[in-house]
Amino acid sequence: MNARAPRPTTRLLQRLSRALNRHVPRAVQGDDRAVHQARVTTRRLREAVPVLATGLPGTKAAKASRKIRRLTRALGTVRELDVTLLLLDELARSPHVPRSAVEDVRARVIQERGGRRKVMLERLERVNSEKLEKRLQSVGAALQQATTEPWRKALGARLLKRARDLSAAMNEAGHVYAPERLHAVRIAAKKLRYGLELAADSAVKEAAPHVRTIKRAQDMLGKLHDLQVLQEHVAAVQAGPPSTRPQSREALEDLARHIEDQCRHLHGRYVALTPMLREMTVAVRKAVVPQLARTARRVPAMKMALSRPKDPRTVASDH
Repeated sequence: MNARAPRPTTRLLQRLSRALNRHVPRAVQGDDRAVHQARVTTRRLREAVPVLATGLPGTKAAKASRKIRRLTRALGTVRELDVTLLLLDELARSPHVPRSAVEDVRARVIQERGGRRKVMLERLERVNSEKLEKRLQSVGAALQQATTEPWRKALGARLLKRARDLSAAMNEAGHVYAPERLHAVRIAAKKLRYGLELAADSAVKEAAPHVRTIKRAQDMLGKLHDLQVLQEHVAAVQAGPPSTRPQSREALEDLARHIEDQCRHLHGRYVALTPMLREMTVAVRKAVVPQLARTARRVPAMKMALSRPKDPRTVASDH
């Protein structure tokens, strides 16, 4: 029996598994925040499981990843509309936005959310949470017993690819306000962020500052995307049956203009942040990935030290 304390990678999987078990039941009960927390947890697991399971046979990590992906999709059916309702709450407090238009759009979003929540619950029921937890435990146990850490090389390769993808998406977007291209930047940034978080959780000190940089950009682009989704709902109300209120059409046009102004403002902030993002992608290649490689080269020495239990330094070296 191995009495050593769990490694950081094992603890990471344990922490994420516990978070998932905590948030999903609350999401089913109708907790909007839990829907968000559960979805973020699934995204972190989707990044961590394939990487950490590299070179570990018999863990069924691929099956676990498929189940986690289904959870992400199930939770996403409702989360987007929850965010839209929060944005409408913000707009309702603004003196520059017609309240009547906000309520017209809110009524449509609430109706759609009811249907999507039903779909979410049906999809969640099809995911066997107990089996998923066992598979995550099997990956954690294999990590604990492994004598090498091939996942570090896999994570380095993934970070390099994600950094290149982000650079390419930024080049494609340029400085022009183009929603679809900006959405591609957002997705690329999100994927790189979760990889950097995994590196930071693995004691790669160079990764932590870049997590903060990319989170700042991701939050900005996320808010921009949320506003663009709201624009689609406003357009749908405008295209629907005419309201009995004569001023309704004008109020909706005012709301649409206000949202567009916010989008343009956020895009300007993103453009100002792009030099820092480009510097970060270079740092991933020149600092973060090399540190991962250096840490991997120290692993064999650590394992050799473990064969000498009388040396008190052996315990500290692995924790």
